[in-house]
Amino acid sequence: MTLLYRLFLTVACLLLLSRVAYSQTPDNKPISGMFVALRFEQFAREIESRTSYRFYFNPKEVDSLVVNINFTQKPLSVVLSQVFSGTNFQYAIDAQQRVFITAGRGIRTELPIGFFNRQQATAEEDTLVESYLTEQEKRKVILETKLYNIGPRSNPIRGTSNLAGHVRNLASGEPVIGAAVYIENPRIGVTTDQFGYFSITLPRGRHELKVRSIGMKDTKRQLMLYGDGKLEIEMEDDVVPLREFTLEAEKDRNVSGLQMGMERLDIRAMRQVPSVFGETDLLKVVLTLPGVKSVGESSVGLNVRGGATDQNLILYNDATIYNPSHLFGFFSAFNPDMIKNVELYKSGVPSRYGGRLSSVLEVNTRDGNRKKHVLSGGIGLLTGRLTAEGPIIKEKSSFLIGARTTYSDWLLGSLRQSTFKNSSAGFSDLNVHISHDFNEKNSLYLTGYYSKDRFKLNSDTAYSYRNQSATLKYKHIFTNKFYGVLTGGFSQYDYAVSSDQNPINAYKLNFDVAQKNLKVDFNYYPTSKHTVDFGASTVKYQLHPGNYQPLGEQALAIPDVVSGEQGLESAIYVGDRFDINPRLSIQFGIRYSMFNYLGPKDVFAYPAGVPRSEANIIDTLSYGKNKNIQTYHGPEYRFSARFALSPDASVKVSYNRMRQYIQMLSNTTAIAPTDIWKLSDPNIRPQVGDQYSVGLYKNLRSNTIELSVEGYYKSMQNILDYKSGAQLLLNHHIETDVVNAEGKAYGIELMLKKLSGRLNGWASYTYARTLLRANDPITSEVINKGEWYPSNYDKPHDFTIIGNYRINKRFSTSLNVTYSTGRPITLPLAIYNLGGSVRVFYSDRNQYRIPDYFRTDISLNIEGNHRVKKLAHSSWTVGVYNLTARRNAYSIYFKSEGGNVRGYKLSIFGQAIPTITYNFRF
Repeated sequence: MTLLYRLFLTVACLLLLSRVAYSQTPDNKPISGMFVALRFEQFAREIESRTSYRFYFNPKEVDSLVVNINFTQKPLSVVLSQVFSGTNFQYAIDAQQRVFITAGRGIRTELPIGFFNRQQATAEEDTLVESYLTEQEKRKVILETKLYNIGPRSNPIRGTSNLAGHVRNLASGEPVIGAAVYIENPRIGVTTDQFGYFSITLPRGRHELKVRSIGMKDTKRQLMLYGDGKLEIEMEDDVVPLREFTLEAEKDRNVSGLQMGMERLDIRAMRQVPSVFGETDLLKVVLTLPGVKSVGESSVGLNVRGGATDQNLILYNDATIYNPSHLFGFFSAFNPDMIKNVELYKSGVPSRYGGRLSSVLEVNTRDGNRKKHVLSGGIGLLTGRLTAEGPIIKEKSSFLIGARTTYSDWLLGSLRQSTFKNSSAGFSDLNVHISHDFNEKNSLYLTGYYSKDRFKLNSDTAYSYRNQSATLKYKHIFTNKFYGVLTGGFSQYDYAVSSDQNPINAYKLNFDVAQKNLKVDFNYYPTSKHTVDFGASTVKYQLHPGNYQPLGEQALAIPDVVSGEQGLESAIYVGDRFDINPRLSIQFGIRYSMFNYLGPKDVFAYPAGVPRSEANIIDTLSYGKNKNIQTYHGPEYRFSARFALSPDASVKVSYNRMRQYIQMLSNTTAIAPTDIWKLSDPNIRPQVGDQYSVGLYKNLRSNTIELSVEGYYKSMQNILDYKSGAQLLLNHHIETDVVNAEGKAYGIELMLKKLSGRLNGWASYTYARTLLRANDPITSEVINKGEWYPSNYDKPHDFTIIGNYRINKRFSTSLNVTYSTGRPITLPLAIYNLGGSVRVFYSDRNQYRIPDYFRTDISLNIEGNHRVKKLAHSSWTVGVYNLTARRNAYSIYFKSEGGNVRGYKLSIFGQAIPTITYNFRF
């Protein structure tokens, strides 16, 4: 009902509110009933179920109103008068049996005489409008009642024409992403893209264009469409439900949308989920979605539908982020104050994306306020953040700058235990985003990101790593139906490990991976039922796998440098979407990718069909700079289809093939700072994956509840696993220590969402398996006798509940409950003596599991008052992470004690952690 109420608000403003309520009910049929201790919302729904009346009201205004009434054969107007007796609530009933409820303001259900001709309006009506409507309401009335003539009037009123434009935030001027722009009759609609741009083809003639978006007030425009033209639309923030999780703009997308396996999160929804240390964490929220897992506490690495952590393409405004974590994984690399929204593609990946096997996580930043300067930030237990934004040229360009840092060193130094006092840890990051519109057809966007982490844990070994990236986008609109975006950028990730306490053994170890990319994307909208996108991209990789050097003049460490690598990944793609009829839509595309492994490089050659080892090297082939050493290429198919079973139910299927030419070498199951990236070469082939998905989607209770069930099967080739005791650091012939494996993953995901109301949130359950088999004939070591075994991140059962309850306009509470199966491990089973040496006998790989994982988090959100005009808008978030103080095992490790091997559980958080965060906005 919240959505209907918002629609009514617009109508109510147009109908000129009066001070005295009255009832106008042309069909005042008597009704009967007995209602005891019912909330008004329940009362209204009960009346709706018995009659043809429909109620329109704001649930927040009536949440304290309790109905106790018994009546027989009375008109609804009499019943409502009794219900509202002694309150300030007013009602009106129009000719269509719509019942409008307001608090303190009466309404009229017909326009006053001369409303559209102000010269004919009476002085009394003029005074009424002036005194009753606020300036904002007057502006809304004017915009929504004004008739916009689009195109030359000389055109005949037949055929179709195209309308294009942008949807922007009224207060900030920022683009509104994912807004629904549509007409009701005939039902034609589109959604805005990442730039807030829309292009819709409509029949010529008179239309009422409606616009809806997450967290925004609905709006509409009156159109007379004669021909092609443009229309700029502004929307207001819906300020009241600050802590309410709503997706009203896309309330039926779960059913009507063609895309499957995709999750979209708005920053408002992400702020509802409690997190460790109280700061909104994008990746921790993503982990609550079905099909997304991690290997343990505070791990940032994502395992999506059976994929490894390196099989996810993480994009920050189109820049690749290689390590998305801060401070051992306790914080994500993304500043929450910079984020607009997040999209996760688990299946049905659009053809414009490629380069990774499992998923695409696209993070979009805000553009910054184009109308006024704003300062915001927050202070938590470990971190502080500050964001500044505002116009450079008002209405044309803006800047957005955000910075975060931590004061964990001060906290560690204040602890009594020497283990902590001798440790240090911290991070900082800086984000910059600038946007500028040269004119209505040309725009420029610049994004820069820099982050640095460093830590030392009770030792002299110091670790540090950095992420840095920049992207520049140029957008040009050729016509209403056709525009293109040219993007150039670079990304770099590097780490360093050093030790200098002992001058003799002092050393420094470095690694880095960098990429430069250039791509062009085009979007063409022939009609509202047909969309085409196509483009091309190229990425140049440069890697330095390891540089070990002595540190200081006294150091005796022997230098060791692994030769660098470089490669070129190029692709072209095209995607096409058709709405064949209202029930059936299809989308298909193809991406053709090519990878060139380039010199300078010395490549080792091995005899065919013989296990690779250092002893079996038969030749070394040397290649000069930029010489092509190896080429891999192939098509990547994409297909999706949706069939509507009913207006609120549909079934979808999808298939996609992905290729990955860069992989991560890691001896941990999560992303670690010392992970090394490796390009495909003559000895390590690219990974290839095929995924088949099917889903059933059903919406309940007027699209306020979403239910979805998705099943998938994924096959993977050329997955890298490792021999026992594999040497990954400073390995000049890594191909001798890796094992080519094939993989399969399958599962089913269930999700239930309640999208609005005082109680909202979602619950998800996933059953999933991920299995590997390594029977490569050129590998000297056979793992698990060549049979299938669980991957390190195989966790069959996963259950999550996210619940939010809005107590009133200022207080709300959030709950997060998560359970998952423990991840697999390989256990030492016995000790034996062989040739005078003590050996350990291990189980089959990943035959056992650590204990299951369970955690409960809770938080209380306290908003300041909601006055619009005040110096600062602030809020507090108080919470408890791991409320039950459960000691969840992150891993199991073993020690030899007295001739016996004993196992111990390692827990990251073994107790409840209270958190408090203060947020402000000037």
